[in-house]
Amino acid sequence: MLHTTEIQDGYDWGRLNLSSVTEESSFQEFLRTAELAGTEFQAEKLNIQFINPKQGVGLLSRNERLNIEKKHKDNKDLLKIPRRPKWTPETSAEDLQKAERDSFLDWRRNLALLQEDEDIILTPYEKNLEFWRQLWRVVERSDVIVQIVDARNPLLFRSEDLEKYVKEVNPQKMNMILVNKSDLLTDEQRKHWAEYFDQQGIRTAFFSAALATEELKEEAKNKEEKPAKTEIKERKAQEKDNENNEEEEESGEESACEEEEEEETPADLSLKELKKAASEINDTLDKLEAKLEKIEKKLPTPEEEKSNKLFKKNSSKLLTREELIELFKNVYEGPTYTEKVTTIGLVGYPNVGKSSTINALMTEKKVSVSATPGKTKHFQTLYLDKDLLLCDCPGLVMPSFVLTKADMILNGILPIDQMRDHVPAVNLLCSRIPRHVLEDKYGIIIAKPMEGEDPNRCPHSEELLLAYGYNRGFMTSNGQPDQSRSARYVCKDYVNGKLLYCVAPPTVEQSVYHTFPERVRKEVEEKSLPHQQQRAMRVKTNTSSTELDSKFFSGQSSAAHVKGRTNFPHIRLANDGSLVETDPSAKPWRSVKKERREKLRKKFGHLDQH
Repeated sequence: MLHTTEIQDGYDWGRLNLSSVTEESSFQEFLRTAELAGTEFQAEKLNIQFINPKQGVGLLSRNERLNIEKKHKDNKDLLKIPRRPKWTPETSAEDLQKAERDSFLDWRRNLALLQEDEDIILTPYEKNLEFWRQLWRVVERSDVIVQIVDARNPLLFRSEDLEKYVKEVNPQKMNMILVNKSDLLTDEQRKHWAEYFDQQGIRTAFFSAALATEELKEEAKNKEEKPAKTEIKERKAQEKDNENNEEEEESGEESACEEEEEEETPADLSLKELKKAASEINDTLDKLEAKLEKIEKKLPTPEEEKSNKLFKKNSSKLLTREELIELFKNVYEGPTYTEKVTTIGLVGYPNVGKSSTINALMTEKKVSVSATPGKTKHFQTLYLDKDLLLCDCPGLVMPSFVLTKADMILNGILPIDQMRDHVPAVNLLCSRIPRHVLEDKYGIIIAKPMEGEDPNRCPHSEELLLAYGYNRGFMTSNGQPDQSRSARYVCKDYVNGKLLYCVAPPTVEQSVYHTFPERVRKEVEEKSLPHQQQRAMRVKTNTSSTELDSKFFSGQSSAAHVKGRTNFPHIRLANDGSLVETDPSAKPWRSVKKERREKLRKKFGHLDQH
C-alpha cells in the first residue's frame, strides 16, 4: 500500500502548500480550468525589443498623425454615449432595467468594434451602468446642462454627443460649457475660444475655481483678523464727519440768505437771447434725430432679436463667483422642471475641477474633492439660492478620441502613479515645452545634442530625467539618477499647470496661439560643470569624437609585431632586434618584485563611476 503523496503521477506533493480555495479571480479561474483540461501555456520570454531612448519613443510622425486625425473625423458620428431606452408609466421596473442593460451592452460592443476594426485609441470610458443611470437622471431633471472642461484642452473634455442627447430628451433644454482653470489662459487666448464657441453656437463662460476659493479664504481671514485699532479709527472718522456736517450746515444757512437777496433782483432777459437759445435747441434736436436714424438702421429686426435671445455672444471675461451665479440665474428663460427654480446640471470629467467649482459657488465645502472617478456615487441637489438649484452628477469619463496613451497621461485622464512606461509621456512633454523653459523652471542644465545631431532638437526623456534626478537627489542603488521617479514629478507638474501648454482651437495656429517666455537664466557650458555631474547627465560618456580620439591615441602598444605566429613563450625580442631563447625550466617570477597589495575599491574605482 502506498500513500497518495508517494504516487509518481507527475505532481510534487511534498512541495505544494495545500489550501482551500473558495473564491478566485477571473485570471486564476482561467488558469485553473486550463490545468484541469490538461492544456499548458508557456510565457514568451524571448520577444524582447531593445528601444533606443534617443529615437523619440512614443512620438508620432507627421504622416501618422494626419492619418489618425482623418480616422477621427470619419468616425466622429460613431462616438456616442449610451442612451436611455424609451419608457412609459406602464412599463415595469424589471422590463426597464432589462432594456437598459441590453442597450448598454450594444453600446459597449460598438465601441469595442470601433477600436478593433479602425485601430483607434479611445479614452478609458465608464463601464458601470449605474453611473450612466445617474447621468440620465441629471439630464432629465436639469434645465441647463453645463459641461465643465479644462481650459488647456477644452475640446478633449467636451462631448458633442451629450449635447445632442440633451436636445433629444427635450428640445427646450439648454447646453452650456464652463471653461474651468481659465486663469491659466491669457485674454487673447480666451477671446479665441469665445469666438470659436460662437461659431459652434453654444453658450460659454470662463471661470477659475482656484481663484474663487482663494478670494473666499482672504475674505474670511479679513473678517476674523479685524483688530481693535480699525474700530478706533472708524470712531474718529465718525467724529470728524459729524464736525464737518455741523460746519456745512452753518455755511448752508449763510448761502441761503445770500440767495434770497439775489432773488429779490431778477435778471431781465431780452427777446434776442431767447431766440438764440431756441435756435440752438432746434439744431441739437436735428442732430439727435439723425443719430437716432443711424442707430435704428443698426438695430436688429424682430426676427433677429428672437435669435439673439436664444443665443448671445460669448464674453471672454474671467467671471467671478457672483457674476457666474448671476449668469446661471439669467441664462435660461424657458419652462423649468420645478416651478420658479432653474435647475443646472453639472457634468464633467474627473480632474477638471467640477467639485471645486461647486464648493467655490456654495462658499463652503459641500462636495468631497477627488481626482479619481467614482467618488460621488449618486447625483446631489444643492440649493444655491431660492430660485437656483445645482444638480451634481458623478464624475464620468466619456469616450473620446486620443492620439496616444501618453496624451492621456499628460491630460490627467490616466493616473500618473500607475504609469508603467514613462518614456513616451516624457518625450511628448519635451516636444511641447522648449528646452530653455524646462531649464529655467527647474534650475537644471540639460545635456546638449551630440556632434552630428540637430542642435535645435527637443531634449529626449533620458536627458531631461537624468538632469532632474541628479539635481533633486533622486538616485538609484546603482548610483545613477532615478528616471522613473523623476518622470512622475515632471508629469505631475505638467498636469497641475506648472509646466503650461495650452492647445489652440482649430481656427488658430498653435504657434500663434501659445507662445513661451524667453530664456531668463544664462546658458552654462557643460565643460564648466563638475565631472560627477557631467557623468550623471549622460548614461554613456565615451561617445563624443574628442573622447574617442584621445582614447585611441593615448594607448601605446609595447608588444612587437612579428609576421606569422606570435605565440612563442620561450622566445623574446632583444633591444638590438635579435631573437633570444629563454630556458623553459627557469622561474622568471623570482627576479621580479612583488606588487604591493592595493585596495580593491581603489583598483576598480573606475567601474563605480556612473
